[in-house]
Amino acid sequence: MPRRTLLFSPGDKPAMMRKAPGSGADVVVFDLEDAVAPERKDAGREAVREVLTDPDFDPDCEVCVRVSGHATGDDLDEVLAGRPRLDAVMLPKAESADDVDALAAELAVRGVELPVFALCETAAGVLHAESIASADATAAVAFGAEDLSADIGASRTEAGTEVLYAREHVVLAASAAGVDAIDTVFTDIEGTDRLAEESAFARDLGYDGKMAIHPAQVPVINEAFTPSDEQVAWARRVLAARDEHDGEGVLRVDGEMIDAPLIARAETVVERVEGGR
Repeated sequence: MPRRTLLFSPGDKPAMMRKAPGSGADVVVFDLEDAVAPERKDAGREAVREVLTDPDFDPDCEVCVRVSGHATGDDLDEVLAGRPRLDAVMLPKAESADDVDALAAELAVRGVELPVFALCETAAGVLHAESIASADATAAVAFGAEDLSADIGASRTEAGTEVLYAREHVVLAASAAGVDAIDTVFTDIEGTDRLAEESAFARDLGYDGKMAIHPAQVPVINEAFTPSDEQVAWARRVLAARDEHDGEGVLRVDGEMIDAPLIARAETVVERVEGGR
């Protein structure tokens, strides 16, 4: 299924967690890391478990839990108790393939196998993004600009040039490994126009989706990562021409010369609109 939007909900706020799937997000992430104060961790774990094991909680989207990097075992012991409605686990501050493997091992010890969404949000994480993306359990890598900026001492700017190299590096690593690439959060909840611009830019860089911190951001991000009717129609014409002229290296569609890279782009458009990667 597509992962256009990953919406975070605080792990100690059960009402918000229950409402999150109604936002239209493709993935909801119950956060036991940054969103929960240290003194509230136990309450957060219990709240997440109660929501995930509630028979009435059966959303039509992926459900993920972001574990605390320093207390992964404690998080998993509580969250995995019972029969949780859980599809993936998010690993914060992943810095190597070993980190992903360690989380997968923690899951295996508890009799569970789940895909891992690995956050590349430190200097080491970005530099090792290729190995992180290629780890067996990794299904997606996400870029975290805010934590990266803090890690390297950069000042965040509206232009974002201070994190552009890292942003591009992570999406390249994801593409090379064949996993989804998820772009960083946009922290200005009221800045809808800027969010639309940022989402479109991330899409054009090659990202498959973007993380969200408020339900109001979800429709804006979803729109940016959903191919338009015109794009879909073009892609279908290209693929129809490819099928009709099987074996030809170059095609002509709507007066445009179509070669292998454009055919690949058309395939991507159709895959996304039909719920592919």
